[in-house]
Amino acid sequence: MHIESAQKWLKAGAAVLVGFGLLGPIGALPATSEITRFFADLAFFPLDGTPAQLDPAARLFWAITGGVIAGWGMMIWIVATRLLPREPALARSMVLTAAVVWFVIDSLGSVFAGAPVNAIYNIGFLALFVVPLWRPIETAARAA
Repeated sequence: MHIESAQKWLKAGAAVLVGFGLLGPIGALPATSEITRFFADLAFFPLDGTPAQLDPAARLFWAITGGVIAGWGMMIWIVATRLLPREPALARSMVLTAAVVWFVIDSLGSVFAGAPVNAIYNIGFLALFVVPLWRPIETAARAA
C-alpha cells in the first residue's frame, strides 16, 4: 500500500477510535448513560435490555476506558501524519504491535467476562489498522 493510502486509512481508524472513546465519558453521566448501557447490552448479545442501568463503578470504567481509547486514537493519528512519512517501518511496527496486543487482551477479557460476541466486534476495529499496514509501506520514491 502506498504511504498516502495508508495514512488515509490510519487517520480514518484513529478518528473512529477517538469518537468511540468520547462515548465513554459521555456515557459516564447518569443522564446520558444509555449510550454505554446500549454498548454493554450489545457486547452481551442478544439485545434484551440487560443491564437496565449501569452502576457507578461501570460508568467510571467506561470513562477511564474511553479516555485510553481516545488517547490511543490520537497517538495513531500522530504516527500516521508525522512518523509514517519519515519512518514507515517503525510506524508500521508500532501500530500493528499495539493493535494486536489490544485485540488479544480485549478479546480474551471479553470471553472471560461472558461477552464473546465483543471479541467478534473487535475484529472490525483490528481491521482498521491491520488492513493498511498488512504489507510494508511503499513510499513515493520507491513506488516510482
